[in-house]
Amino acid sequence: MGMTTENADLWVFAYGSLMWQPGFEYAERLPAAVVGAHRALCIYSFHHRGTTERPGLVLGLDEGGACRGIVYRIEQTRCDATLTYLRAREQVTDVYVETTKPVSLLDGSGQELEAICYMADRSHPQYAGRLSLDKQAELVLSASGLSGTNIDYVLNTVRHLEEAGVHDAPLAALASRLRSPQRPKPLP
Repeated sequence: MGMTTENADLWVFAYGSLMWQPGFEYAERLPAAVVGAHRALCIYSFHHRGTTERPGLVLGLDEGGACRGIVYRIEQTRCDATLTYLRAREQVTDVYVETTKPVSLLDGSGQELEAICYMADRSHPQYAGRLSLDKQAELVLSASGLSGTNIDYVLNTVRHLEEAGVHDAPLAALASRLRSPQRPKPLP
């Protein structure tokens, strides 16, 4: 895709599991934000956190709003290996569009840079759109995939966001519902 230039480092924006489980070597990890997209549980997971029979929900970067997350700097010598890894991880079913977006560093520098982002593909059959809290909880409670349970994914993400000083109200509301002792029992 030619997203890197000769002798340039690569920046990758993380808004979900890449924040707490990047899986690649990086030179720097900084708080950052992207404008024009927001974090949302808007992707049906048939692989990592669910199956086609019992889909889970995973995060996508969806159009509109803003999103706080992490940006990783990848040294130029590791760019190709990192992109190969990310594409294998994020593009299992091509539900994300790999693109570059302007990202603002939140380290006090005011610096803006271009970073790779994985945007939700709204035309993909796995795009779930905006689901009610009840529907999200129902899907998350009953789903599990190759990378583990969907509930662990959501709770880990919320915990890591909070540790990074990011309060994501919709995700926090779902996490509260998932932790609740009165939560609905998963379907058999």
